[in-house]
Amino acid sequence: MVRYLRVLLSVVGLLVLQVNAQEFPNKMLSLVVPYPAGGPSDVVARKIQPDLMKSLGQNIIVENISGASGSLGVQRVISNGADGYTALMGTPMELVQAPLALSAVKYKPEDMRLAGIVMNTNMVLVGRKNLPFNTVEELIAYAKNPKNKELTYGSLGAGSMYHLVAERFKQLTKIEMLHVPYKGGAPLMQDLLGEQIDLVFIPLAGNLPSLIESGQIKAFGITTASQHPNFPKIPTMSQVKGLKDFLFDIWIGIEVPRNTPEPAMIKWHQAVANLKDAPDVRKAIEDMGGRQPQKMLNQADLDKFYKQEIARYQAIAKSINLEAQ
Repeated sequence: MVRYLRVLLSVVGLLVLQVNAQEFPNKMLSLVVPYPAGGPSDVVARKIQPDLMKSLGQNIIVENISGASGSLGVQRVISNGADGYTALMGTPMELVQAPLALSAVKYKPEDMRLAGIVMNTNMVLVGRKNLPFNTVEELIAYAKNPKNKELTYGSLGAGSMYHLVAERFKQLTKIEMLHVPYKGGAPLMQDLLGEQIDLVFIPLAGNLPSLIESGQIKAFGITTASQHPNFPKIPTMSQVKGLKDFLFDIWIGIEVPRNTPEPAMIKWHQAVANLKDAPDVRKAIEDMGGRQPQKMLNQADLDKFYKQEIARYQAIAKSINLEAQ
């Protein structure tokens, strides 16, 4: 009798899961962009919106909830509950790095779960056009020469992607550079073009390629294992001695609260996977300087990847004694 009841309960449980999978979603969904309208995450969100709606069979509204390095948007998603109806257009910047840098952030990266990666954008080391060197090797040699003035590098603040990548570069090459934090990308680029700062690690996207091609700034290396197909003239950082594993990119993906039911996770994961077959999405991403993932990871691999990203940036933050402000 007990065995019969156990089998019956198992069958009922499976039926409930199947019903839930069929029922989700049965109302409008929300995709939160944690930055203002017009930024890279917002542009991507609105470009994939029609395809996501087609895959999920429901309308999706894109909401811009910006502020506090993107953390306000993450908090909105968490506060709305883990039912799968509110998702985040997330990047490692607000998910992993904001909690490292801002004491006001109360969530942890582990409070969210990655359902799929939409695109990747590589980081590139660029500098003002009149720097007296043209390669990463020459940069390192210049910085190690005590006769030369200390180099400066810009970032979007302590704990930002720009900051952590530059600090890792300093560690591996054993050079010194002065950190100059900015409150936004526009003033940072203005000072780089105005030759007020020397260097910056920045996403290879937007109008950056045209600034490089026109000679307004120098590009020294891209943070990939192999040369970028769209920018073959830029060498890889990994070619430099001691920088073999210097690989960084900014991924943009769909995140949901950690305890989101598995049927909803499956639906979001499949919806992102379906974007691979959307030519208009691919073109829009490439026009921005990004790339779709070469291989769509399954959910187990996504969980593993996200865990590794958290550990990597936390390790860098710990190594530079970063304290949340």
